[in-house]
Amino acid sequence: MNEKIITFLNSGLLDKYLLGETTSDETEMVESYISRYPEVQNAYNTLQFNLEVVAKSNAVEAPKGILNNILDELDEKPVVKLEPQKKTKGWFKFGIAASVAAIAFAATTYVFYNQNLKLAKENQVVVDELFDLRSDIDKNNLMLDNVMRQLLRLNNPETEKYIIKGNERAKDLKTVAYINPKEKTSMIDVVSLPQLPEEQCYQIWAELQDKMVSLGILNEADRKLKNIPYLEDALALSITIEPKGGNQTASTDNSVAEIDLH
Repeated sequence: MNEKIITFLNSGLLDKYLLGETTSDETEMVESYISRYPEVQNAYNTLQFNLEVVAKSNAVEAPKGILNNILDELDEKPVVKLEPQKKTKGWFKFGIAASVAAIAFAATTYVFYNQNLKLAKENQVVVDELFDLRSDIDKNNLMLDNVMRQLLRLNNPETEKYIIKGNERAKDLKTVAYINPKEKTSMIDVVSLPQLPEEQCYQIWAELQDKMVSLGILNEADRKLKNIPYLEDALALSITIEPKGGNQTASTDNSVAEIDLH
């Protein structure tokens, strides 16, 4: 029910229309609303029904034989033309007032119901936003915690820093390795990696006494501190160019960077 219909129902034009007290413009407006809006049609029907109920409940049954007495009197006296008297409107107005009050109450209840629904939805939106905000805060706190832990590792006096630069095949390659032999942790920071064809990638290796062990694939998109496996007996770190997805055996002929750890 929109505001326009609620305003009309609260204007009292319907009861004036039923009593025949509306102007021609008001009559036209009322009949237009009745024909266009089902809510107004229902209110009009309700008013009519209530008026009929009130009228019937206040009707007084005529005494038996009154009709014959009236006819006898008419036979003895000349007929006099009488002007029709207006019906008492008190009970009708009471019925109309009660009906209008009922309609106003229903309209007000409907408005409050819609407002409560809207308020409940707004409250739910606020709750959801608070939940998302808490989730974001938790994620940010976790990220800050990880950053702090990394900084503590980097600033640890036991952490050794190794700058790995590329050779003639990859002059712009630069990475930094952080190794802490006491805590047995290794991290690498990708500073820059020259672009490779789509079917190739960079792979970092730890050189042991008799073999090369893969420590993972390097990607310029991961330009942040990255944990890599710690190998206590590693003699050197080496970066090679391998087929996309990495290789199980190092292609030493395609080595682009290398640094000794001892």
